[in-house]
Amino acid sequence: MKICVIDNGGQWTHREWRVLRSLGCDADIMENSVSAEKIKGYDGIVLSGGAPSIQVESDRLGNSGNIVDASSVPILGICAGAQFLSYHFGGVVGPGNNPEYGKTEIRVTDPDTLFRGIPSAIIVWENHNDEIKKLPRDFILCASSQNCKIQAFHHKSKPIFGVQFHPEVNNTQFGRDIFSNFLQTCKS
Repeated sequence: MKICVIDNGGQWTHREWRVLRSLGCDADIMENSVSAEKIKGYDGIVLSGGAPSIQVESDRLGNSGNIVDASSVPILGICAGAQFLSYHFGGVVGPGNNPEYGKTEIRVTDPDTLFRGIPSAIIVWENHNDEIKKLPRDFILCASSQNCKIQAFHHKSKPIFGVQFHPEVNNTQFGRDIFSNFLQTCKS
């Protein structure tokens, strides 16, 4: 299985790549300026985190919109990647009322594909100033925290997923399982 990690300038992009490789994937990291044409042949796409403020600096996510629009494979957005997915499909992203850094407990409210077999409350690692304020139409909320209502989501009918937290770091409980569950959708 081949997974493409789109690098949006996140400090942990290589950890995403490393987790995918440890789960048996042939994973590549590509800059977000890559053409959608070069992504053909991959079984899934991960949109990494990054520093851009999506609402005012979405151009710093390069060609991510074209990649998403041209893709028919599962997509997982992480942190800024999740914010971008929400914004791209018509959601609202803005500064968090209480930016989160470090460990946070999230509560899973919809044990969708990503959270299959995972407890309803887990500790995750956060690193964000902005957050998703409102999901786009056709997206379902999956998890929340005390300070951030939208911690995870998925599309009603397409294999598009997003998490505000960082499943690629050791501090996130069940992070490998979240990636593994995503990879199951890539096999379908």
